[in-house]
Amino acid sequence: MKLYAEHKTVDKCLQQIEDKLGWGNSAKWHNEVFTELSEAIEKEIHVLLSPTTLKRVWGRIDYKNAPSISTLNALAQFAGYHNWRDFKSNKTIRKVSWFDRKIAPNMRIITISASVMTLVFISFFSMIGIGNNNAAFDSSQIKFSSHPIAEGIPNSVVFDFDLKGVQSDSIHIQQFWDKTKTIKIKPEQKQATGIYYYPGYFRARLLIDGNRIKQHDLYIKSDGWLGTLDYSPIPKYVKELHLNSNKLSLPTHSINEIMESDEPLISSFHFIEAFEKVSGDNFKLATEIKNAYRDKWAVCQHVSIVIMGTKSSLIIPFSIPGCVSEIGIMLSETFLSGKEHDLSGLGITLETEKTIRIEVAEKQLTVFAEDKKLFSKTYNESIGNLTGIRYRFLGAGEINSIKLTDLKEEVILLDEDFKL
Repeated sequence: MKLYAEHKTVDKCLQQIEDKLGWGNSAKWHNEVFTELSEAIEKEIHVLLSPTTLKRVWGRIDYKNAPSISTLNALAQFAGYHNWRDFKSNKTIRKVSWFDRKIAPNMRIITISASVMTLVFISFFSMIGIGNNNAAFDSSQIKFSSHPIAEGIPNSVVFDFDLKGVQSDSIHIQQFWDKTKTIKIKPEQKQATGIYYYPGYFRARLLIDGNRIKQHDLYIKSDGWLGTLDYSPIPKYVKELHLNSNKLSLPTHSINEIMESDEPLISSFHFIEAFEKVSGDNFKLATEIKNAYRDKWAVCQHVSIVIMGTKSSLIIPFSIPGCVSEIGIMLSETFLSGKEHDLSGLGITLETEKTIRIEVAEKQLTVFAEDKKLFSKTYNESIGNLTGIRYRFLGAGEINSIKLTDLKEEVILLDEDFKL
């Protein structure tokens, strides 16, 4: 809760920043968005505001003190002002001006005169022609493609494009589903590069003045199972996974690293490969999982199963019953926060192995644990064809088995029992 004296003025500044970014409702911003915002601010004004500081200012962390003047100056600069004082002076209630006293009473006459003048200028310039920076362009003539530089992860991707004389100061490449992951392009550029730290199926988009002009898909494969310790902004890769110990798990040294961490640390298992075409709106997943670390900051035993598609994703979270307020489920375009919705069905204890079943039939998702129905919900926008699966554990976890098929179980995409 923001209780300091200038919090209303700060909120106005934050709203201007949100409008500038166009990243949607800040109430739905996750940790990675604040990390991206930190990077964007540093890149534009050369001042570093940590993601934690930004979350405090946006009220995502309970912090009642006022932001420092250096933080306010940086936010004001990013919003387009010289400093915080300049922002406040521009946000004061507008006084009656010379315009209001002299011009407004005669506005009707001025408007009529301006209309006549406009018609004259339109007629004149339509005869002689005129060029401008926002001239229409033929999008079919614009080229946009990409290719990875190497195999594996991390991987840099080269984007090749020909803008065919487009004149705009708002040209971007959006690398991911996440609208925060963009690369600003100059009109004269022919190439740009971006780096991908995680495997996945991504849809790169060329945006001009906020409009999608071209797009294509990028497949960054995991080459089998890949483990990561999800440090920010760069994860640590764990390729020597235990695959022959009756479970898929992290090696001992990685678990020790997690246990020694004073900050919450997520570990993930990724499997991103070229599957047969199976709809992400009609499939079955059966998997046996267990939480392997429950001390300190991992007491809530947060686990998420991420089902990835060519168009979007499903993220199904679990935690112990007492922590369901902290979880949120994403079903393509639909996000439900545990703070605003009853997600108590997804509150289960994973101290011992449990079989989780996820079934989706015509965009109706149903989640089971040990054959007990936990949750069911429909969504509207297709996630496309299945492209991979990701397990995310706050701390560490184990996977004993996984079977991923189409709804009729006729096409098997993944079938591994590590206990055998």
